[in-house]
This record gives sequence, C-alpha cells and structure tokens, in this order.
Amino acid sequence: MPIATPAQYRAMLDAAQKGGYAYPAINVTSVITINGALRAFAEAKSDGIIQVSTGGGEFASGTAVKDAAFGAIVLAEAAHLLAEKYDVLIGLHTDHCQPKKVDSFLRPLLAASKKRIAEGKGPLFQSHMLDASELPLAENLALSKALLKECADLDIILEVEAGVVGGEEDGHDTSGVPAEKLYTTPEDMVAVYEALQPIGRFLFAATFGNVHGAYKPGAVKLKPTILRDGQKAVTDKHGAAAEMDLVFHGGSGSALSEIRETLDYGVVKMNIDTDTQYAFTRPIVTHMCQNIEGVLKIDGEVGDKKTYDPRSYLKKGELGLCERMKTACDDLKSTGQTIFGKA
Repeated sequence: MPIATPAQYRAMLDAAQKGGYAYPAINVTSVITINGALRAFAEAKSDGIIQVSTGGGEFASGTAVKDAAFGAIVLAEAAHLLAEKYDVLIGLHTDHCQPKKVDSFLRPLLAASKKRIAEGKGPLFQSHMLDASELPLAENLALSKALLKECADLDIILEVEAGVVGGEEDGHDTSGVPAEKLYTTPEDMVAVYEALQPIGRFLFAATFGNVHGAYKPGAVKLKPTILRDGQKAVTDKHGAAAEMDLVFHGGSGSALSEIRETLDYGVVKMNIDTDTQYAFTRPIVTHMCQNIEGVLKIDGEVGDKKTYDPRSYLKKGELGLCERMKTACDDLKSTGQTIFGKA
C-alpha cells in the first residue's frame, strides 16, 4: 500500500479519536530507520506516522550538503516506495519547524507537494508541524493561519503548538523556559480552535509539562488534566464536535499510566524519538563489544569482514528500533487497529 492519501490520513485520525488510541510518530533519519518503523507497524497491525525533523532532513541530505528540505524530500520519496510493500496505512509528517526555518524548510516541501499533485500524485507529506511557540500567541496564530491556508489548499494538515515543550531537540533548546510556559491554558486552546478551525484541519500540540529528551522516572512533571480542561473549554463553547486532535510531544520515558490518560483527552499522535534512538544504537554497541577484534584491525591483523560490514550491525539496529516501536503501539493502543482496506 502506498503512503496514505489525504482522505485516508484524515480517516486514520478520526478512527484514533473515536477508538481512544493514538499513533506512534517516529522520527527517521535514514532508509534503515524507515524500514524499522514500517516493519514495526506491519507486525503490530497498526497504522502509524513517520516523520522528519529539520535536523533529520539535514543529516539525510549528506554531510557535504546539509540541506534539510532536500533531505526530507529524499526520505519521504523513499518512504512512498518502501511503504508499498506493507499492508498498513502510513502518514508522513515533518516535526518542529521554527518560524525562522519556514521559508527554508516548510515552503520548499509544500512546493514539492504542489509539484506532485500537478503530476497526478498525492502530496509528499500528509501533515507538517509549525512550532511558533516561541512567539507571543497572537503572532503564533497569525503565522499558523497563513500556513494552514497554504497547507489546506494542498489537502495537507498543519500541526501547531502553543505553550513550550521543554528540553532540547535538534539544536532547539528550551531548557531555560520558565516553568509556567510548559503548560497550555484553556484560554490558549480556545484561541487556537477559533483561529484555525474555519481554515482547515489541524493538529494541536498542547503542552502539559512534557519535555524532550531522556529522564529518570519522576523527573518530568506531567499534568495531563490540562488537556482535559482545555478540551472542555473548547467543547463547552463550541459543542462536542469541536474536540481537537491533540499531539503528545516529549513522550519518551513517560509513565504508561500518564500516556494512557492522555488518550482519554483527545491525543491521537505521540512523538517517539529518544527511545527509538537508544533502541537502534544499543544492539549496535553490543555488536561492537562482542566483535571488537573483528571490527578493528588490531595489531596489524585483517579483522573479520563479516563483522565490520555495516549491514551486519545496522540490521540489528533496525530490529531493535522495530521492537521498541511495537511496544509504543501497545502503549498507545494502536496495535491491531489498522484501517487498511477500510478507508
């Protein structure tokens, strides 16, 4: 099955909202990580989301090129081809894009989608994220409205953020942000809904204390009830149909009880990056440690080609990532929920 069409992607989000589950959204940087994600979704019989950050796109373009938009296009085109071998639906998404990167990252990707549509194909990505949370809310929403209009014209969904996800990811460091900025208010959620709903479909990354990165249990103070209270403020004013599709950022290391609680409040997508990076790297480290004399030409020896062939350890990384993603599907209750063939 090729990557989900815009109609199928909307149906995926609708099914998750109605069914009380969410999709793992994994950041990828290579064909290997794409393959690991696709295998995981297929084995879990779960639809899912594969996403590319600006840093991931830059890496994929090559160390001599460092073009985030170009690398994102390469990864997306690869995913379109690779997904044809699997019987699940996959949405393609781009992660945090700050305002200063809109013209160099988001708009070239929208142009690539426009070109594909003119050729009779679907858009390159089904959704994009604008992270303008660094701006005052009025400025954030003004930019969000303009970009949502551009996306809606291409049948693409825009993810926006109000409030700040703490920590550091891809060089964007918010670790010094005041604690109160880590929590989106009900008033913010109403303002986001009222500004964007008339324009087109959107995803909303409301923040409730979530933090990017890896932390010991108890270090991150999540308040999922913020999502409940914000949704209530919106639906009290605009009716039950106004419940928003929410996104959980910084989910790595969160308690399962907190993850599951967010599903009750409208979370349909949870980003996975830190945990899958570790799951990919750990088996590679084990391979190196167990085969050190083979991967290194010690004391003038020739080593063992079978152990230093990158395929010998990268496939172990792919499988490690796959297993972690299947756990994420279980955690988010998307296992066995594919709508492939139904939408």
